[in-house]
Order: sequence, then C-alpha cells, then structure tokens
Amino acid sequence: MGVVVQKYGGSSVADAEGIKRVAQRIVDAKKAGNQVVVVVSAMGDTTDELIDLAEQVSPLPPGREMDMLLTAGERISMALLAMAVGNLGHEARSFTGSQAGVITDAAHGKAKIIDVTPGRIRTALDEGAIAIVAGFQGVSQTSKDITTLGRGGSDTTAVALAAALRADVCEIYSDVDGVFTADPRIVPAARKRDRISYDEMLEMAACGAKILHLRCVEYARRYDMPIHVRSSFSLKDGTWITDQRDGDTMEQAIIAGVAHDRSEAKITVVGVPDKVGEAARIFEALADAQINIDMIVQNVSAADTNLTDISFTLPHADGQAAMSALTRIQETVGFASLQYDDQIGKVSLIGAGMRSHPGVTAKFFTSLAEAGINISMISTSEIRISVVVDEAQVDDAVAATHHAFDLDADDVEAVVYGGTGR
Repeated sequence: MGVVVQKYGGSSVADAEGIKRVAQRIVDAKKAGNQVVVVVSAMGDTTDELIDLAEQVSPLPPGREMDMLLTAGERISMALLAMAVGNLGHEARSFTGSQAGVITDAAHGKAKIIDVTPGRIRTALDEGAIAIVAGFQGVSQTSKDITTLGRGGSDTTAVALAAALRADVCEIYSDVDGVFTADPRIVPAARKRDRISYDEMLEMAACGAKILHLRCVEYARRYDMPIHVRSSFSLKDGTWITDQRDGDTMEQAIIAGVAHDRSEAKITVVGVPDKVGEAARIFEALADAQINIDMIVQNVSAADTNLTDISFTLPHADGQAAMSALTRIQETVGFASLQYDDQIGKVSLIGAGMRSHPGVTAKFFTSLAEAGINISMISTSEIRISVVVDEAQVDDAVAATHHAFDLDADDVEAVVYGGTGR
C-alpha cells in the first residue's frame, strides 16, 4: 500500500456540504488501496474572522495567544472532517500539529519546521485508519508552545508530513484545476500546465503566484517529493510539480507562465555618496529591522556630484519600518532624501526553456512597449525576468506578455470553482 498525503484548502471545506464532498474523495483514495493522510485548513474565512476578533479585543495581541487562537480554526475543520469520514464507514483520527509530530522553532506567527516525528500518524495508518491533521501549526521545540507557520502553512505541513512518511505523492487540493500560465482572473485564456519543474514553481511562487507557497515548494524540492496540484471540485488531472531531469519526457515549454505581485513597494535612496561601504550601511540597517529586499537597482554615479541613487523593492507591509530605519542613518550615510512609492506591481516571465532560447527578453520588453507600459526596474535570474511597472498597468502587462508568448489557450480552461484560487 502506498502512502498518499492530501491537503485541502479553506475553500474546499468552507461548509458542511464541502466537508462531505471532501470526505467522499478521501474515502475513494482509501478504497483505491492507499494509506491516506489528510492535512486540512480552517473552514472558509475562519482564520481572517479570528484575526478580526482578536484585533477587536486587543490592539496588539501577544504572539503566543494569537497562535493559540488561530490554530482553533484547523482543529474545527479536522474534527468535522473526521466525523464525515466516519459516516461513510471508515475510521478517521484527527490530530493537531503537535500530536502529528510537527516540531518548529519558537517564532510565533511565522515558525519554521525543524523536524517531523509522525509516530502517531504511522500508528494510525498501520491500524487501518485515515489520519487527518490540522495544517498551519506545530509545537515549539524549546518552549513547547503551540506555533503557527504563517502564510501557506498548511501546504508546508502537507509536504513535510509527506516527506517524513516517505509518501508516494503530496496532493494539494484547492479550487482551481492546477497551475495555470497566468492568473485566470486576469487572463481567462490561461492554459493549465500538465507539469512544471520545482525551479519554475519556486520562481512563480516567489513572484506572486498564489497557488502554492514558496516554503512548500522549497521543502518538496529538498526531499524530492512530487506535488500534484488539483481541484477538489472536479475530477480532472491537475499539474505535477517534480524534479525535471535530463532525459525526462516532461513537457519542455519555453515559458511556464506569467506571474504578478501587487504586494510590494519601492523605496529610492536619493543622492548616496558613491564610495565604498555606503550601500552596505543602507542594507545593514534594513537587515537589522528584519526587512527582506527583493529587487535592487543602483544608478551610475553622476560625474559632477559623485552621487548615486539606489532603488529597491520590499513588502508593502514593511514600507514604513524601512523608511524609519533609513531615516535614522541619513546623517551617518549622508544621502539627500528618501522616496516611497506603493503604487507599483511586479510582473515576471518564468520558464526553464528561456535558458536555451535567445530573444525571450527582447520579445518580453517589446510586448510591454507595444502595450504602452513603462518599466521602472528590471531583475533577472537564469529562468526569470521580472519588471516593476505602475500598479494600474499590471493587468495589461500580464495580458500582453501572455499573448506575446502564445500562451493563450484555444478554449477557456481556467475555472475558479470556489472563488479564491486557493
């Protein structure tokens, strides 16, 4: 018997009918001869509702208590799902993250998995039961407190359990049929990919694609765990994310897709003295403030002033903290001023095939120019080209790029069954 780990998002278990539908799918996998482990998210918008409730009670709730509160959502859905499976004549046992052996560090709200010791899960499977695990949560190795894993935590839980149990596959169920070449809300003609490499999916996740979280894909690549992204609302085959080795018969598409991200802001440090160590001081101040930087552009120093400008992007939520950190070092570094712009968006073209196909960059920039879209920043990797554009032009940029690279499907394939895309 093979081990299959299935993860169901909040939209899949949003109500009683959804829970019953998921339970039937789980039982079908069991009847097919598999040992089944299920990771489940909180129902619908439960997590957001709990956050709103906490903010009404306390303007700055302690991290420990916030984690204790938020993990209640997954405990509700796991227990209800176990009941629904039981009604179908199969034994199901529900487990919290700590009971499932998900060991984390002590960072409340954004804990990282240190180890997974799924002894109780293995026992349940050996005794013929279906194991249902609360996603998004674990227990601190040091403090023994309940922790949450942050955004995409249930996906990460599923892949981590799959790796620890040496599962055959980790199936991630959401309300879309797989990974598409663009967000179907922007490009209705987006095409579903049958297969994508870990590297391509990592770039897509990092560039704003919401279907899988970055940490989940990183974990899968590290442990060579195949992920099958599919919809809980249909029986269609989804998208396989695997290691793309030489000699594979996998689809060799030049472009995997076009991703976009509206969650970033841009800061420009104006008039930085062009001498050794000044850039280091700027980014050390940001690092000390625990701020992650994405794209960086430094202009050529002006000959008459020997001053330069440095621009970078960062999460919108960290914008004010970054401005404060930089203001504190302004006199020390000697730069003239700071400029802040939160009306930007990032559009990224991703594909392992571009490594061996010249002209991709030219076609990308030409398509944007023909659509009247101005580029303010550019960043590249071996399989990605990202540009920063005005936020109001993001949709047009995605659509123009998608069309320029012949990614449009002949028939509409993309259906968002539950309305969220997760």
